[in-house]
Amino acid sequence: MAWAPEARTAAVRGADGTTLEVLRALGSGPRGLVEEQAEERLVRHGENTFPGRRPDSWPRRFARSPRDPFTAVLLVLGLVSAAVAAWGTACVIAVLVTVSCVLRTTGEHRADRSAAALRDLLATTATVRRRATAGSPPLTRELPVDQLVPGDVVLLAPGDVVPADLRLLRATALTVHEAALTGESAPVEKYADAARLPDRSGDGGTPASAAPHSGHDSRTTTAPCASPAPIRHSGTGAATAPEGTAPRGDGRAPAPVPDHPAPRPGASPLGHPHLCFQGSSVVSGSGSGVVVATGAGTVLSGALPRADGRRRPPSPFDRSVNGIAWTLIRFTLLTAPLVLIASALLRGRGLETLPFAVAVAVGLTPEMLPVVVTTALARGAALLARDGEVIVRRLPALHDLGAVDVLCVDKTGTLTEDRPVLTLSEGPDGREDPEVLRWAAVNALWTLHLSELPVPDALDEAILDAAEECPPGGDLFEEFEGIEALPCGPGRRLSTAVVRPPGDPRFALAARHTLVVKGAPEDVLERCARAAGAELDATGRERLARRAGELAAEGLRVLAVARAARPARARPYTPADERDLDFVGFVALSDAPAPSAAEALAVLARHGVDVKVLTGDHPGTAARVCRELGVAPGEVVTGDRIDALADAELSGLAVRTTVFARCAPEHKARVVRALRAAGHTTGFLGDGVNDLAAMGSADVGICPRDGVDVVREAADVVLASKDLTALDRAIVAGRHSTGNIAAYLRIALSSNFGNVIAMLVAGLLLPFLPMLPAQVLVQNLCFDAAQLALAFDRPGPGAQLRPALLRPRALLRFVTGFGLLNAVADVATFGVLALAVRSLGEGEGQSAFHAGWFTENLLTQALVMLLLRSGRHAAEGRVPGPIRLATAALAVVGLLLPLSPLGPPLSMTPLPPVYYGLLALVLVVYGGLLAAARARQPSPSGV
Repeated sequence: MAWAPEARTAAVRGADGTTLEVLRALGSGPRGLVEEQAEERLVRHGENTFPGRRPDSWPRRFARSPRDPFTAVLLVLGLVSAAVAAWGTACVIAVLVTVSCVLRTTGEHRADRSAAALRDLLATTATVRRRATAGSPPLTRELPVDQLVPGDVVLLAPGDVVPADLRLLRATALTVHEAALTGESAPVEKYADAARLPDRSGDGGTPASAAPHSGHDSRTTTAPCASPAPIRHSGTGAATAPEGTAPRGDGRAPAPVPDHPAPRPGASPLGHPHLCFQGSSVVSGSGSGVVVATGAGTVLSGALPRADGRRRPPSPFDRSVNGIAWTLIRFTLLTAPLVLIASALLRGRGLETLPFAVAVAVGLTPEMLPVVVTTALARGAALLARDGEVIVRRLPALHDLGAVDVLCVDKTGTLTEDRPVLTLSEGPDGREDPEVLRWAAVNALWTLHLSELPVPDALDEAILDAAEECPPGGDLFEEFEGIEALPCGPGRRLSTAVVRPPGDPRFALAARHTLVVKGAPEDVLERCARAAGAELDATGRERLARRAGELAAEGLRVLAVARAARPARARPYTPADERDLDFVGFVALSDAPAPSAAEALAVLARHGVDVKVLTGDHPGTAARVCRELGVAPGEVVTGDRIDALADAELSGLAVRTTVFARCAPEHKARVVRALRAAGHTTGFLGDGVNDLAAMGSADVGICPRDGVDVVREAADVVLASKDLTALDRAIVAGRHSTGNIAAYLRIALSSNFGNVIAMLVAGLLLPFLPMLPAQVLVQNLCFDAAQLALAFDRPGPGAQLRPALLRPRALLRFVTGFGLLNAVADVATFGVLALAVRSLGEGEGQSAFHAGWFTENLLTQALVMLLLRSGRHAAEGRVPGPIRLATAALAVVGLLLPLSPLGPPLSMTPLPPVYYGLLALVLVVYGGLLAAARARQPSPSGV
């Protein structure tokens, strides 16, 4: 994770030195600031507000919306039209540009307002200790968070959200959720004394997440003779490999080191256990701390800049639209001069053909594209938002979602439920043994009840849930009576419950007590003297430790269970009584797969989306989760290997690899960039500040609604939850929208291209203009209005099975082939018209020719809409109502307009009846050729 310099400086300033030195540097003390001091500092430092991106106003968005190339081309053509006094064309273009800009601006503004309504991370008030005057006693009161200043003393209690970056002055069993910053679900312990805990800065920015399990040992330690990567002791002390670590080969947890080494330069500020950061939340315990940074100086705010300082590369939508736009710009710049030159050389016409040349250029340009694109994307985004599942904050991101063929996700909370479940319970002989689970449940039950933990242990609750479901089950309250409990704690990685059979308390001393011990395999085994009724020697202990290591290497959280019978006594039990135990067996737990994850992954695979898991977790854990979800993990690549590869080598490896483990934020970003460099359209689903670099490197950044505020603001798409099923529906919606846009481009450009070629040919063959500028404008208006219905099309079922992307080269090939076919139909119409109007006079013949070609153009365009709209096969799917109505209206206008009172003002006269018979023959032949050519055309993905 990369931090802004000011955030890093503030955090490190609060971490360095003793508590007294920090207080002196801040001009504060344990009794808090004087009110007058606080007011002065508020003026100097400003309010403690989150410096998030402010949504642009509606007018500002509207002013920026005409920047895309298509709109720019239309604006230029509108200005040229106005310059040659073609006011009708200029007005139509102005209306189209305005409608497109309004639709786009409204859709994105509405999405921004919806996303802003999801802000729920930061606290609103904080408990602060201040003094009225220097000699007054300190008073504790609630204060709005935005009024906090450096030097304030803040009190923390369970459930509080940390309101600013704090240096702890006091901490009592304090555990804090830092998922807002790290993405890790397990809380970490915090200490006021820096020497209490070894460095957790790890390998440069991914702090280990200690387990909450209040009262249990969740200290993070480093192995003195091994990798400096941290080890997490989860739950009742079992050594497990957290995100970015691995257990020792013998299955034992590494021994703690006594000192707290300073984090290396450039390491994440999160490596300091005596700092609490804005946006994290208190799980258990209490504490107090002095504010060292507020506002833009906090670590949370400092994560806003991109990790690598690069500008975000153009999205697939931008690249596609720009490619298509420049192709059309070249055609447009070439066509108009050709019309002028041909008319001047062959027919002796001069600038009087300039309005016609401009009309031809306008006819070649798909002027409805901004409107169709915005309508299609806005409609898809509105349908997703209406279901409350997805908010698309940037309309082009819906197209990019449809183009995604690789989706990168984290494991925790996305593929798993972020809660443990029992995987196995086995005896000393390695066989499944329900009795092991039963004794583990006895320990869990009475440890939870007798220790009065502020927060229940998740592992203990998982063991109890499994015990209830496992036969013979039974009520442990009735079977045993709890006497005493020795929970986990600092330096202690096991817990003990002392129980006895239920009975008359008067005879309790005559009974025997049973000590049930559960915890880290290494610590439990060294206290065991027997296993399966036999003496446990060094060889047997080593064998069991090796088995614990094998289970841990598979990504399981391993706990050892032992027991011992003791004579009943009245005096309290101590850790010294945890000796001469009988080893019962191992219980192992893993993260519960999300209920919908397996189905969602299968659906994504069917839709052509390859899911990559990028996690900081242990390779075995990530691989195990993938196998449980039906995904073959293959070879797992770790962050160390990523560091050793050049970008070109990483691209090939990233394409072949499914699981990346032990990944720091910079590793995730490199993998995403490598996938993009390999030609893949990549999405990244993340929820923590440590995911910002990867999200910024992806084509589409996706964040769940409960993600960190700053990540939601950086995301292109916000999900209602971390549910891949909802994301799949969003991808399908994106493909539908892209399919509609692609259909419009195929239809509009092939028809326009054919018409332009026919106009050039007619201009060379005819002694008059083949169509007047006013007629070209009316024809374009009718066709444009009809094509708006394509935004409401329903692509066939095959459209959602593959990523959909607008590809300029594929579009150019399509348009060239079908445009030439359309031009052939137009030239054939010239012959029909020559036969039909040869008996008419010169003036009447020209008007009839104009009317005949006008009618033929609209009818062929209606035919093209029906045959090219629905993918490879014209009959694929039922034609939606809007398209049926639009094509019918287009045909009616083409047939009736020359016969109506509007015909003469447009220089069109009624046609002889024979023309309609010949035209019907041309249309039948043209439709057959069009359908045959479309059937031979490979079904495109998008375009």
